[in-house]
This record gives sequence, structure tokens and C-alpha cells, in this order.
Amino acid sequence: MDIDVSIIIVSFNTKKLTEDCLTSTIRSLKESKLRWEIIVVDNISEDGTREMLKKKFPMVKTILNTENVGFGRGNNQGIKAAKGEYILLLNSDTVILNNAIGKLVSFGRQHPNAFIGPKLLNPDRTPQSSCGPFFTLPVVFASLFLKGDYIGLTRWSPNRARKVDWVSGACILAPKKLFMQNLLFDEQIFMYMEEIDLLMRAKRQGYATYFYPRSLIVHLGAASSTNKRKGPVLNIYRGFIYLYKKHGTPFSLGMVRMMLKTKAILAWLVGVALGKGLLKETYEEAYRMV
Repeated sequence: MDIDVSIIIVSFNTKKLTEDCLTSTIRSLKESKLRWEIIVVDNISEDGTREMLKKKFPMVKTILNTENVGFGRGNNQGIKAAKGEYILLLNSDTVILNNAIGKLVSFGRQHPNAFIGPKLLNPDRTPQSSCGPFFTLPVVFASLFLKGDYIGLTRWSPNRARKVDWVSGACILAPKKLFMQNLLFDEQIFMYMEEIDLLMRAKRQGYATYFYPRSLIVHLGAASSTNKRKGPVLNIYRGFIYLYKKHGTPFSLGMVRMMLKTKAILAWLVGVALGKGLLKETYEEAYRMV
């Protein structure tokens, strides 16, 4: 039997989230006529995730790693093992609403050589900005100094289907044949901006990326982050430097380093002035990273 879609979920100590994600995924798939498989790649969870999968979801295929190989490599393992025409990469901290997967695959069939992301929602069902432009120097500047994420300069949540540069890695659909054209995740990126790098390479090969808002998925966010306080800032720094080392010129990398250092100094000064130890400590570490 041919499989229409393989859903791949990478888990790491997210037992309850993974259970909720799988429950909503299977419920959504029942509303469609899709033939499917689900593959959970577990990065050596120690919170009972593996026991839960075996007991409650025997129909789910598992890849049980003996170490935490990260988000990108874990997804690559799932993609290579998948038998579906389409691959749906799904974070464990998502909840699928209604027939969201069926709608996504249907849109994918209308755009057969593209990567597609749904409209992500916060837990309170407000829109979560989850697509945007690639991080050119002006976009990096807006992100660091103009609160670009908050004022719609660097990421959005449109109400109409549209072509974009990138969609969130929390949920991405594409034909398996696209991933196998040297478009797997860069395994040097452990966690953060993997999808940006992948979609930059996809665009160079002539493949489009679409945002499709009729497919609705709740994304809780940052569930597997090992450091929820410093982590987001340090990941942004790490991500920008890696992207520009890989895709930029020596000049553009130098400009990014200068912006990151300036941002770190300004934030550190604010931390000192306001007596915010965590802010000061976070940006000290970020500065050293540059």
C-alpha cells in the first residue's frame, strides 16, 4: 500500500507533549482520506516517553537513539526511513486542529515542488508569527535593534496563502523527493535556524516555500530547549553566526559580528543599570560567543 504522508516527530524528554501531539495528529488524520505513517525519533528521553509510545501508540514507528543527536539529525533519520510520498516534519510541542494535515497535503499537491508551512497559533489561539524574509543584513538589524519580530518587519502570520522565504520548522511539509535532493538538514546545526538554512538552499535549487493559513496548528514553543532563560538569546547569536559563516561573505559576516557585539554591549548596560543579573549574564555570554 502506498503511503501518502509520513509524519516525523523528534522527541527529547517531552512525554506529555508528545502524547498530546500524537493524539491530535491521529485524530486529524482520521478526518482525511490519507494513507499515513508516523515515525517518532527519540533522542534518548529519560522521562518515560519510550514506555508511553510502546504502551499507547503501538502503531507508531520509532527510532530510538542512544544519544541526543539534535533536531536536524533526528529529522534526517526520520526522513530517510519514511516511505511516504510527502514528509510532514512536526515538533512534539504542537497540537493539530481539525483536518489541518489533510489541508496541508492538498495544498502541497497543488504546489508539487514546494515546502509548505501552516498557520501556527499560540495556546490561546492568537496567531503566532511563523514565516518571514531571509536574514539579510537589514533584517538582522531590524531583528536586533528594532524589535522586528514584534512590529512585523522580520516575521509574520498572513491571512492569505503566499510565497515566503521561510516557514517555521515546527511544521513543514514537502515531497520526500525534494528532501532527497541534497536538502536534508545541516547536522552541524544542533537546534535553531535549521529550517532557515534548509530553505535558503532549497530556494537556490529553484524550489519555493509557501505559507498556507487554512491549515491551523497550535505551537506551544521552546518545549525542548535545555535552557529556557538564556537559550533563546544564545541560540539567535549562534544561528546568525553560523548562517553567515556558511552563506555570507567575509564582509557580511563582519557586519553581523559587529551588530551582535553592539547589541550585547547595549543589553549588558541595560542589565547593569536596572540591576538585572540574568540579562547582564546572558549578554556577557553572548558577547564572548561572537
